[in-house]
Amino acid sequence: MAQQYQAQIYVTLRPSVLDPAGVAVQSGLSHMGYNNVDSIRIGKYIELNLSADSEAAAQDQLNIVCDQLLANPVIENYRFDLKAVALA
Repeated sequence: MAQQYQAQIYVTLRPSVLDPAGVAVQSGLSHMGYNNVDSIRIGKYIELNLSADSEAAAQDQLNIVCDQLLANPVIENYRFDLKAVALA
């Protein structure tokens, strides 16, 4: 029987990739007087629920989904937290 899982996925630009949105936010904070912020990186947060036969199967599925749709593996890294949830 399949178990229900909740995944929290974090997608960020690779450190070597320029982040213009992060630069713009840092500039805005500097103009607001927050000069103590050294750098900002902007990313994506995705939350999803899925069913899988095991935690390993859920992780495998999430790696495929992230590689093929949620992240651009050329310029982005991703990581996820996965937890089993009780069926309602």
